[in-house]
Amino acid sequence: MMTKKRGTFRFGVGIRALAAACLVVLTGCTSLSSRGLEYVGAPRFGPTDPAGIEILQAEPERAHDKLGEAVVNASVDPAPSVDKIEARLRREAARMGADAVYLVHDRTEAVGAVAMGPWWSQSFSPIQGRIVVAVAIKYK
Repeated sequence: MMTKKRGTFRFGVGIRALAAACLVVLTGCTSLSSRGLEYVGAPRFGPTDPAGIEILQAEPERAHDKLGEAVVNASVDPAPSVDKIEARLRREAARMGADAVYLVHDRTEAVGAVAMGPWWSQSFSPIQGRIVVAVAIKYK
């Protein structure tokens, strides 16, 4: 342990505090990202109000155009709230001019891996993430 003093800062204490802060940041935050994927050849509309977008469990029977997909990637531990995930789906669908979205994929799956140990003897642990995909639609 390095406790050599320079001024009023102790190096050993500072390094431990920095390591603890990094650990809190890496393990205590939820992760949430989203993107919209517009379909080629789909009709284009101006943005709509995200608050008015319905989230449906299945494709509706009412006539509609499929505009694209809203995709949300979320951490699992800790997981963001369902409200935050739904808000992201609405936001991405609103950018496409949608009236509603219907869910087509909601699963937890491996989204990456962490390698630990020296290069000659590494072990890998999968990183789990939640992937939610919804099709954005515009009613006719």
